[in-house]
Amino acid sequence: MPADRRFSRQISRFERSLPRLGGALRGVIAPGRMWLRLPLAVVFILGGFLGFLPVLGFWMLPLGLILLAVDVPRLRPWVGALMVRGRAWWRRRR
Repeated sequence: MPADRRFSRQISRFERSLPRLGGALRGVIAPGRMWLRLPLAVVFILGGFLGFLPVLGFWMLPLGLILLAVDVPRLRPWVGALMVRGRAWWRRRR
């Protein structure tokens, strides 16, 4: 499916652009780690909604969605498209 390939491509680009975080992400999205991924995704999403607090941030919401999309195939097209738009927005901002 093109959406799955797009999602995989965006994950690979994310890993290459942030080597430290990419290595941790690679370990979390490894096959057989759903027991770790799903609770972590929920924690990140909930933490993203509390982004106005000092320690938590709005950055947690997209990361939680990425982790959730690994296990929920119906989210992959949406999250892949959001990753593309987010990268374009970040390039324009810099």
